[in-house]
Amino acid sequence: MNPELRLLLDLLDEAFDKKSWHGPNLRSSIRGVTAEQAAWRPGPGKHNVWELTLHAAYWKHIVRRRITGEKRGSFVVPGSNFFPRPVELTEAAWRADVQILAAEHKKLRDMVLNLPADRVNKKNFHLIRGAAAHDLYHAGQIRLLRRLNSS
Repeated sequence: MNPELRLLLDLLDEAFDKKSWHGPNLRSSIRGVTAEQAAWRPGPGKHNVWELTLHAAYWKHIVRRRITGEKRGSFVVPGSNFFPRPVELTEAAWRADVQILAAEHKKLRDMVLNLPADRVNKKNFHLIRGAAAHDLYHAGQIRLLRRLNSS
């Protein structure tokens, strides 16, 4: 594997679910969160953990779509960017949306693993690196929301 792609893959993994020096990654930031906790809002019109989780899944999808040329509108949930959640306040619905996040990460990771030589370029490196940064950004937001909710 191209060493630069290996580095990007490591960045994606550390930001999502592998041990890293900085503390909680995205997956660990939602570990143990209940549907009720995920649905809690710090104020009217503010995003909750649930929405941030699905938002992160959506942008993994968008990065992959931009690199592969996949058609628009192919995300598993209709809409774009932020998805009002919960639609149904149940543990099953929360777990289903967490599973969307895990599935989109796997698809993005697999795409990077199999990136054709003609798609290895500065623009795509920037998108992949950005996906990792996006995970970390929202992991921090989620940790903050969890602390605010517990106080």
